Amino acid sequence: MDLSGWVDVYLDHLRVERALAPLTLDAYGHDLARFIAHAEAHDVTTAEKLDATLVGTYLVAAGKEGLGARSAARHLSAVRGLTRFLVRERVLDADPCALVERPKVGRRLPRVLGVDDILLLLEAPDAVSFRGLRDRAMLQVMYATGMRVTEVVRLKLGDVDRRKGLVMAHGKGDKRRLVPLGEPALAALDSYLAERAAHPRAASTSALFLSPRGGPLTRQAIWKLLTGYARAVGIDKPSSPHKLRHSFATHLLEGGADIRTVQTLLGHADVSTTEVYTHLADDHVRAAYRRAHPRA
Repeated sequence: MDLSGWVDVYLDHLRVERALAPLTLDAYGHDLARFIAHAEAHDVTTAEKLDATLVGTYLVAAGKEGLGARSAARHLSAVRGLTRFLVRERVLDADPCALVERPKVGRRLPRVLGVDDILLLLEAPDAVSFRGLRDRAMLQVMYATGMRVTEVVRLKLGDVDRRKGLVMAHGKGDKRRLVPLGEPALAALDSYLAERAAHPRAASTSALFLSPRGGPLTRQAIWKLLTGYARAVGIDKPSSPHKLRHSFATHLLEGGADIRTVQTLLGHADVSTTEVYTHLADDHVRAAYRRAHPRA
């Protein structure tokens, strides 16, 4: 089997055995296709010929083409996953990526909105029209739960437990988690659901947040409406669905939540992914200390 064939086998393994999300699989496929093109340009068409030199020249070439350290690290991660798989399948005797150094990536702190800006954003949609009630409920849910935009798109009516005040998020790899909903989000949902029941296509779909045509909203539509509301209330910082997620996590930590709880709520597999938010919370604590302590 040639190298391209083994990549297909590896991607099938990720899809079936590890249940990776379609978007993640697409990213792996794109990165590995680029690696295959580089390998073929160096007359490497079989997996057995992969070596550390080829991987190293691939990263150098990618850097010359303008690929940043963060993107290069992601590409190396995709190649490393493939080579480890080939070792497990006994196609390779040793992992050629074992001696390849990961590009050094500076830790980039997520940008967040302040609480005042969040409150303005949540009140931006009107509370009269179907669209306004839907958008208000959706923004409230996004900030109350820290869900990814893809998780919001996937929400079904049955995912909301009004009695317990919980919502079921369908995360990466189809992993599910229960996240509490605060009273403002529940109240906004109640108002929206009463209006949703009268939608002409309400009975034909289980999607929680409906588009004008009666199907689920898309990721792009949510992004567009959120940025529109942000501009409408005078928020001049770049706004996005993921920024609501960052703000949710940071505000929880600033309010005293422990990092393991925030990790669970965000659906992070590794606590190190969540730890980036502690730097923002630490800044908040230091600022409060300087304001309040007489000897600061």
